[in-house]
Amino acid sequence: MIDRALAQGFAHRGACEILQLAEGRVWRWRARRELGELEDRRSGGHAVHGLLDWEVEAILGLFDEYGEIDRSHRKLAHRGSYTRRVWVSPATVLRVLAANGLVLKAPPRAGRSERTPFPEWATYTRNTIWIYDATHFRHCKGVAALAIMDLVTRKWLTEVVSAEQTSTQVEVAFTDALELEGLLGLVEARQDAPAATALSLLGDAVCDPPILLAVSDNGPQMTSGSTREFMAMCAIAQHFGRPGTPTDQAWIESLFGHVKAEWPHLDAITDPAVLRAELARVRHEYNTIRLHAGIGYVTPDDEHEGRGERIRAARRRGMWLARQKRIDYHRTRRVQSQLPGLNDAD
Repeated sequence: MIDRALAQGFAHRGACEILQLAEGRVWRWRARRELGELEDRRSGGHAVHGLLDWEVEAILGLFDEYGEIDRSHRKLAHRGSYTRRVWVSPATVLRVLAANGLVLKAPPRAGRSERTPFPEWATYTRNTIWIYDATHFRHCKGVAALAIMDLVTRKWLTEVVSAEQTSTQVEVAFTDALELEGLLGLVEARQDAPAATALSLLGDAVCDPPILLAVSDNGPQMTSGSTREFMAMCAIAQHFGRPGTPTDQAWIESLFGHVKAEWPHLDAITDPAVLRAELARVRHEYNTIRLHAGIGYVTPDDEHEGRGERIRAARRRGMWLARQKRIDYHRTRRVQSQLPGLNDAD
């Protein structure tokens, strides 16, 4: 194009300005054309920080020696510096292995298990599924608090503060909760029932379902023989979560988390007697004042006593009525503003 422009009378500099090319660049093109090297050269070259041959061999050696142990290009990179053999980044290790067709095998993962569902007889109504666990408070050393909560209504039923974590604390807590909920009479009636009626497995005899389902983790005080005997005596069935899976007890873990976050002074208590009194006060506030999101923003006591659905229905009705009132108000204001002869004073 520049040669054609020069042939038509354009100046060299003017042609370069029209094409928005640096004049020196065009002169370099002319020099390359004189040498027959106008074709584009191969781009690239070698990075000044490129790997050396011995470093590549060291990375491959690490793969052969530690590939089955580390199983990760990140670990292999750190293994190189740990053994003082090569200092490279994880991305470099991955790139070298890929260039040589090598792949690290990921460690085998344990099979995913599913949480065991609750038995069919455990209906989601109050006083059918209880969950319990123990927790510790930071400055009250050597003391644990075992709490029982109704899983359905989220009501915190009772707690036992003790220096021990054995089946005795579990028995005391459940006896207290059964008495508070008026279930001791049902337990005694079940104990006085003839064995053939309660536990018969012969013929078509129908066994009475357990009174409660007690959900817990696999702690020693929950799985001990004494606890099992006590639960069986009270006609309470046990349900254990998966080992190492605290989400199976998410309800009671959430209780402990909210209590420690919203009443942080509990972590500063050092006297077990004071902690016991404060937990009782906090339990009353938790059950009767604090709104619980998991049960529709009512208190656990409201849900436990059957008032929860009425409160939620009243809120839905109130929201609808408030919306209708706002609509009527704005419509009335709009009509008044459109009528002639009316002003703000009217």
